[in-house]
Amino acid sequence: MTRILEGELESIRGAGTWKSERIITSPQGPHIHVEGSRGGILNFCANNYLGLSSHPEVIRSGHEALEKFGAGLSSVRFICGTQSIHKSLEEKISHFHQREDAILYASCFDANAGIFEALLTPEDSVLSDELNHASIIDGIRLCKANKYRYKHMDMQDLEAKLQDAQKHRLRLIATDGAFSMDGDIAPLKEICQLAQKYQALVFIDECHATGFLGPNGRGTDELLGVMDQVTIVNSTLGKALGGAAGGYTTGPKALIDLLRQRSRPYLFSNSLPPAVVGCASKALDLLMESNAIAQSMAAKTKRFRSMMTAAGFTISGQDHPICPIMLGDARLASVMADDMLERGIYVIGFSFPVVPKGKARIRVQISAVHSEDDIDRCVDAFTEPLQPAAQAISSE
Repeated sequence: MTRILEGELESIRGAGTWKSERIITSPQGPHIHVEGSRGGILNFCANNYLGLSSHPEVIRSGHEALEKFGAGLSSVRFICGTQSIHKSLEEKISHFHQREDAILYASCFDANAGIFEALLTPEDSVLSDELNHASIIDGIRLCKANKYRYKHMDMQDLEAKLQDAQKHRLRLIATDGAFSMDGDIAPLKEICQLAQKYQALVFIDECHATGFLGPNGRGTDELLGVMDQVTIVNSTLGKALGGAAGGYTTGPKALIDLLRQRSRPYLFSNSLPPAVVGCASKALDLLMESNAIAQSMAAKTKRFRSMMTAAGFTISGQDHPICPIMLGDARLASVMADDMLERGIYVIGFSFPVVPKGKARIRVQISAVHSEDDIDRCVDAFTEPLQPAAQAISSE
C-alpha cells in the first residue's frame, strides 16, 4: 500500500498541485503572522468577509458561552445534546433569513450531506449546476433521486433538463448562490422563473453570500429579490458569521422537522460546542443591528477588481469579494503565490482537482476590515516583476 500511496503523492508533486499548509501564529484577521515569514503579513485569502473572526464582542460571547454552558455536550442533539443556546441560534437564523425554521449542523458540508438523502426518493429528481461545491455534489451522490447536471449557469440547458424531469414526483434545482472558485453569482431570478414554470423547488448554498450580499446581508436571494421563491437555504457559520465552525439548513418547518428525524449527519454528530454557538449568535446580532460593515465591502471589492483589471490581469466573476486571478498554469499559480508571501501578501494558488485543468488561479478575497492601503499594497505586489522561477513558467 505504501508504494501505491507514494506513487500517487509523487504524481501530485509532479503536476505542481501539491497543497502545503502554512502555519499562522496569530489570530485570524487582515494582518497576521506566518511561521517562517518576517514581520506582519497581509491576509487576502480568508473567508473572513466581515472581519468578525477576531471581533472583541464575538470573542467575549464565546467566552461567556464556554463559562455558562461548558466545553461541549458529549452527545448528539436528540439524546442529551440540545441546550437553550442551540434553539436560540436556530430561531435567530430562521428570523434572519425570513424562513419558518432552521437546523444546526457541525458544518455546511454536513448540511449538504444530510439534506438530499433525507428529502428525495427514487421518484424524485435533482438538477445540479456542474460547478456546484463538492459538498453539494457529494450530498447528491448519497441520495437515490434521478440526477441531472446542467451546464454552469446555462438556463437553456437547465430548462431542457427540467422538461425531461417532468416525469418525476419532485424536482429540486440545486445551485450555489455564489460560486466560491469563480466569484460569479447564480442567476436566481431566471432559475426561479423556470422553477415556477416547471413546478420545481429551489435550493441554494449561501456559504459565500450570507452576511454580505444583499441590502441586509441575507444573501443572493435577497440581492436578486427572490427570497419568497427559494425554498431551501443552506449556509455556514464558519465564514462571515464569526468564522469558527457550523452550518445550517433553513426553510419550511416541515422540512426542518423531517431533517431532525432522518438527516444522518445531524443524528450521528455531536452538537455544536457552546463557545462556537455563542460566537455565531453574537455575529448575527452585530449583522442585524447594522448593515454598515456588509455594505462597506462593495466599494473595496470594486477598487481591487478595477485596479487589477487596469493592470492587465483577468479577474473571474463580477462584483463579488472573491476575485480569482486567472493564470491557467498550476505551477505558475503555486510559485506566484509563494512569491506574493515573500512580498508580504498571503494568497493561495488553486489548481486541479479544486478547479478544472488549465484554469489554475490565485484567489484573492476582500474583507470588510481591509483598508484601502491594504488593497493598494496587494495590487502593487501583483504588479511587481515576477521572480525568475515564476518568469520561467509563464514564458513556457
